[in-house]
Amino acid sequence: MDLNQLNSVFFVGIGGIGMSALARYFKHLGLEVQGYDRTETKLTQQLEKEGISVHFEDKIQLIASDFSDKENTLVVFTPAIPKEHSQLNYFITNGFKVMKRAEVLGLITQSRKTIAVAGTHGKTTVSTMISHLLHHSHIGCDAFVGGIAKNYNSNLILSEKSDYVVVEADEFDRSFLKLFPFFAVITATDADHLDIYSSKEQMLESFKEFSKQIHENGVLFVRKQIYPNFIDTSAKMLFTYSLKTTADFYAKNIQQNGDTYLFDLKTPIGEFKNFTLGMSGLVNLENAVAALSVCLTTGAKVDDLRKALADFKGINRRFDYRIKSEKLIFIDDYAHHPEELKAVINSVKDIYKTRKITGVFQPHLFTRTRDFADDFAKSLDLLDEVILLDIYPARELPIEGITSEIIFGKIKNTNKTLCKKEELIDVLKQKKIDILLTLGAGDIDKLLEPIELMFNV
Repeated sequence: MDLNQLNSVFFVGIGGIGMSALARYFKHLGLEVQGYDRTETKLTQQLEKEGISVHFEDKIQLIASDFSDKENTLVVFTPAIPKEHSQLNYFITNGFKVMKRAEVLGLITQSRKTIAVAGTHGKTTVSTMISHLLHHSHIGCDAFVGGIAKNYNSNLILSEKSDYVVVEADEFDRSFLKLFPFFAVITATDADHLDIYSSKEQMLESFKEFSKQIHENGVLFVRKQIYPNFIDTSAKMLFTYSLKTTADFYAKNIQQNGDTYLFDLKTPIGEFKNFTLGMSGLVNLENAVAALSVCLTTGAKVDDLRKALADFKGINRRFDYRIKSEKLIFIDDYAHHPEELKAVINSVKDIYKTRKITGVFQPHLFTRTRDFADDFAKSLDLLDEVILLDIYPARELPIEGITSEIIFGKIKNTNKTLCKKEELIDVLKQKKIDILLTLGAGDIDKLLEPIELMFNV
């Protein structure tokens, strides 16, 4: 499909983080943009402020007349939309061009030098860091990222002119196989999405297939611990990175300065001194190494990267400080996989070594809860106190016998509470909180402001 011939784009599921970035992009190009989503959120409210029409009822009559020309209208949908959705079926039945978000991203990037970041965790932070660093260098980039970057208050970053575009390569539904990048990063391949993949081995095969879609003159960057899986890549060059284990790119002379880090960067072409990461957590220091590795390889200047990294303010819901005082620390994070929970909790423990950490976790998906209940319990046992909420179902129907209780029963820490989301504020009021973490990829973010109000912030 020739995107240059479009007049209008309709989004079914416009409130999703990936969908909203595409909506903003087409609005930027001057096209008419409208969309449906199930619920109103801060993000949909912001889209409306930017001139994008959004409605929240699945009614065919709410589709504006500007979207009636099937020759010049593109319809984009997310796999989370149910098959019986009336508007989506109207477009399909009437012969409109209907595409998944990943397919559209593939079309946008096919004529650009694409930097694609894949991995079961870390891809939003790494892709946003790369985008920010390149944006503040002579290289520049456009970027579609999976979180709201605080420096831009957006998930879309645009340059005046650059050959580069940065995207997240999502393994869910094998979406990343629509991408053929010039640079690619693979951050992690821990088992996940076993509702899509029958096994970890099958998921890993999909990552390997992705690595074979890199441009023949391209470059693949892989976390050192998993790189043996990707030696058979189509990329011309393969580099490894790590936090501080010897690799092609790794951090040296790491110094903790409060909740930030000072470090030097070892690379194949030498050692570069005096980087500052303005974002907390050792997990994010490793993400910064990955981002710097890519940006240096594009030809970005070290001084520009050094300055931009120090200025990086982070991403909403990624090790996101909501309250930061001597008496109380409140951090929110999107972590929804056992390995992500472990990384975030250990990062907090590394910064606040002697303080009590209370974690509130909302499991995401019945299948993920079923598949990783033991691992979730082990990760949550790293906390001093655990508060466990009901499962957020997202795109799934309930599975008989699968509830948060199967995780709760496996948590060895006796300082644990099981409660409904609506009960959380009352539960928190009964506890003495030193450090509070809210964790999960569901709608736990709707509780952030009520928690802040509870603490009189």
